Amino acid sequence: MTHSEFFPPHGGVRLDDLAAALNLCLANSEHGDLIVNGVSPVNRAKQGDLCYILSRKNKSELETCKATAVICDPALASMIPSDIAVLTTAHPHTAFARAGNLLHPAASRPLPLTASEGVHPAAFVDPTAVLEDGVIVEPMAVIGAGAHIGSGTRISAGAVIGSQVKIGRDCSIASNATVLCAYLGNRVIIHNGARIGQDGFGYAPGPTGMVKIVQIGRVIIQDDVEIGANTCIDRGAMDDTVIGEGTKIDNLVQIAHNVRIGRHTAIVSQVGIAGSTRIGDGVQIGGQTGVNGHIEVGSGAKIAAMSGVAADVPAGQIYGGVPARPYKDFMRDMGEILLRSRSGKKGDSGK
Repeated sequence: MTHSEFFPPHGGVRLDDLAAALNLCLANSEHGDLIVNGVSPVNRAKQGDLCYILSRKNKSELETCKATAVICDPALASMIPSDIAVLTTAHPHTAFARAGNLLHPAASRPLPLTASEGVHPAAFVDPTAVLEDGVIVEPMAVIGAGAHIGSGTRISAGAVIGSQVKIGRDCSIASNATVLCAYLGNRVIIHNGARIGQDGFGYAPGPTGMVKIVQIGRVIIQDDVEIGANTCIDRGAMDDTVIGEGTKIDNLVQIAHNVRIGRHTAIVSQVGIAGSTRIGDGVQIGGQTGVNGHIEVGSGAKIAAMSGVAADVPAGQIYGGVPARPYKDFMRDMGEILLRSRSGKKGDSGK
């Protein structure tokens, strides 16, 4: 892929400087003055590009690689052609991610829509709102009464920040996002169209129909959380909905009232988590998984995509299927179903 106007190439970083910034080992010191200005996949990398490999399976891709430098594990360094600089680390994937943020810093957050600084004349900021120095508010954004926004935060076009909302420093609230009844920490990223703090789904059946249960809690989002486009996080009913530090949530995720999610958890697109469920630290939940309410998923657990989690998941376990069960059991069950299916087909053909 050639560089586009959306993410132009970096002005250039010397490999010596890159290695120092990312704590990498440059295999050949003579390559220290080489310049990289972008990232690329291995198979179509060109001069000026930086790429990475994770295993010997990438060997065939190196045949067409013209990158300036490759990041890899020390054990794989001998695979790299001699005309390509080698940067080694025990964690090449993480190092490549950090390098991408250094070379393309604009791509790590929602893109600004205007070049303006401060509050745009076409935005509305209530007179009682408090904006620290360095806050940027783009056109058509609305900031409600008593809101408090920390320095370095950008509120993009059309975003709505509700009354009394508190947003920390260096946050990005993308276009058309809505943040109500919420406290956000520092460096939080909310992508386009996300809905934070709307009321949860709570009703009591009555003789004349469903009666709404008021939702008077909050959403608490801790530092370094990222929330994807069109994701919805309901405020608590009478407690708080909490998203722990460093957690990353994909697009189109639904998190119901009173859910508490721990630190550094990853939740993939189209996951739905029902009310009052507890998710531990470092949990990974695959796409299109449904998680029942009032259960607990222990720290370090992994849930396969398209699973239905109906009961507690122990810490550190891998679960999958509908209903979700230990992954080995799930795979054995799937194998038995496949065998029965094949046996049935053979029987039909023999009639």
